[in-house]
Amino acid sequence: MLSQNLLLTIALAPLLGAILAGLFGRQIGRVGAHTVTILGVAVSCAASFYVLQQLVWGGAESFYGNVYTWFDIGGYSAHVGFMVDRLTAMMMVVVTFVSLLVHVYTIGYMHGDPGYQRFFSYISLFTFSMLMLVMSNNFLQLFFGWEAVGLVSYLLIGFWFKRPSAIFANMKAFLVNRVGDFGFLLGIAGILFFFESLDYRTVFGSLELIQGQTMAGLIGLDWQAITFVCICLFVGAMGKSAQVPLHVWLPDSMEGPTPISALIHAATMVTAGIFMVARMSPLFELSPTALEVVLFVGATTAFFTGLIGIVQYDIKRVVAYSTLSQLGYMTVALGVSAYSAAVFHLMTHAFFKALLFLAAGSVIMGMHHEQDMRKMGGLRRYMPITWITAVIGTLALVGTPFFAGYYSKDIIIEAAEIARHEGGWVQQYAYWSVLLGVFVTSFYSFRLLYLTFHGPERFRDAHADHAESHGDAAHEDAEAQVHEDDHHHGPVEPHESPWVVTLPLVLLAIPSIAIGFFTIGPMLFGDFFDGAIFVMPEHDRVAEIGRELFHGAVAFGLHFYASPAFWFAFAGFAAATWIYLFQPSIADRARRMFALPIRVLENKYGFDDLWIKGFAGGGLGLGRLFFKAGDTALIDGVAVNGSAAVVDRLGAVLRRVQSGLLYHYAFAMILGVIVLLYALMRAVG
Repeated sequence: MLSQNLLLTIALAPLLGAILAGLFGRQIGRVGAHTVTILGVAVSCAASFYVLQQLVWGGAESFYGNVYTWFDIGGYSAHVGFMVDRLTAMMMVVVTFVSLLVHVYTIGYMHGDPGYQRFFSYISLFTFSMLMLVMSNNFLQLFFGWEAVGLVSYLLIGFWFKRPSAIFANMKAFLVNRVGDFGFLLGIAGILFFFESLDYRTVFGSLELIQGQTMAGLIGLDWQAITFVCICLFVGAMGKSAQVPLHVWLPDSMEGPTPISALIHAATMVTAGIFMVARMSPLFELSPTALEVVLFVGATTAFFTGLIGIVQYDIKRVVAYSTLSQLGYMTVALGVSAYSAAVFHLMTHAFFKALLFLAAGSVIMGMHHEQDMRKMGGLRRYMPITWITAVIGTLALVGTPFFAGYYSKDIIIEAAEIARHEGGWVQQYAYWSVLLGVFVTSFYSFRLLYLTFHGPERFRDAHADHAESHGDAAHEDAEAQVHEDDHHHGPVEPHESPWVVTLPLVLLAIPSIAIGFFTIGPMLFGDFFDGAIFVMPEHDRVAEIGRELFHGAVAFGLHFYASPAFWFAFAGFAAATWIYLFQPSIADRARRMFALPIRVLENKYGFDDLWIKGFAGGGLGLGRLFFKAGDTALIDGVAVNGSAAVVDRLGAVLRRVQSGLLYHYAFAMILGVIVLLYALMRAVG
């Protein structure tokens, strides 16, 4: 049986490390800061593995209970408590394991940074926030964790606060997520209104209270209440999980240090929305309309954001757009009611995408903080461990048979195909989006691999050109300043990263290869998620795949030749290999030939302009209008200055009456007496 004290230890151990490193960082020093935070996350990770083992093999029952009551007002109560079933336990293991490796990796990556202790405090606090989110048993605590990860991500993205681009990026992430969180808060308010409770168990056990309920919508149309609630909740997921059009914050968040890219954008914050929708599967199953909205948004994100990755040259941004695309795949799985496939891909993706982000960080370190792939090439000779682990991460990402990504991604595409035969144009659109997205993913993934690790060595010429044109200005970058011991004015000589960087790469490479093979059977076609995820029998595409296609992990892996996804991935690999290994001139000709679509992709379809110049600029313009017309003209001009002018003019008139001459006052008194006598005579007569 799971104890409350064990679960409290899992949640609070990273918080304790964050407090010690954050408040007492100067006293305990750098070694003390990374020791207490790593120890806290290690305790949490070990305990999370124990919880998963007890739930899966130890016969333990799921835990549902409150730790204490936050408030109880007017019949409404709010608690801090835990709901730990197999879905939660899997998320706890993924979050703490990846976080632990990121903590270790950070020792090497941030070794020269003056904010070393502060960074460890932030990432440990982020781990605590994410654990509170996934372990919550009620919507209010879920919202607390939701907002906490948003706040800490703001601090992490803007960690180098002297860099204007970092400040812009963290503000962008914070504001865009507020848009999503507003919808999320509306959804929670709807839950409270219809169910009069915020506890998961109460809500999921009384779904009849919302079935058939309607509410007034726009232009006089009535909305199904369940559809309104689910779409509002999904708007929150769109913000956290970076779905179109609320995706614009994630690529810019690469301004933060690389370890947080792996932590936030692979295993934790961006998967919070996917986890939340899977947890709310009993609600979403009641609204086919909401599921179609989820499906359409996910399909659009999966294909169109992946295309942007093809034209990127910043190594971290390529991986960032890959993350956007893969989050779209997870959302498509949610939209076709394949919730277990979505969280299965969430798990496998966490390992190989964290691996790719950390490998990119290792390359950046080895290249003395150069991120432009056009200034790399041939690095496999200098960084063999980073190269082989990056190859493994790439093979997993593109869906190579028997690698982790093959099992999770292929199931999503199969589920989308089944939905295509049963549904309308949205399902058709979603299937072709995820299928074409496989080609795009394979192409930009191998493009990154070839430009970085293969081909001619371009870094020596690039360094010479950079030094000649910029001189010492090349060292003014904020990240370069905190690692200036790695910089020199001579030719760049790449080097392999230290063991604290390469060890996490190796440890992440192992599950990137094997985790899908060993877990697909029980997690997707067994009873792993029984009681945690609810799917109506008529929507259960994963079960249909199990009956028709799945006959064991080996057989499913050997069935790759019959999968169109494999051939699309192979086509992407072949195209990237031909262009970037054998005929690089094709890329230059293609850029000239397809200048217009490439310009559209480089402009990110104009979404940045829409948000920055459209919504933000429009808001500023409206504010200026109200300032000039309302504040300056109406309030200052009419109300304040106008009333003063009226009093001044009235005073000027009255001032003439007060002449100070006795006969003027006597005349006025006689005139007043005459008026009074006249009025009296009229009254008497």
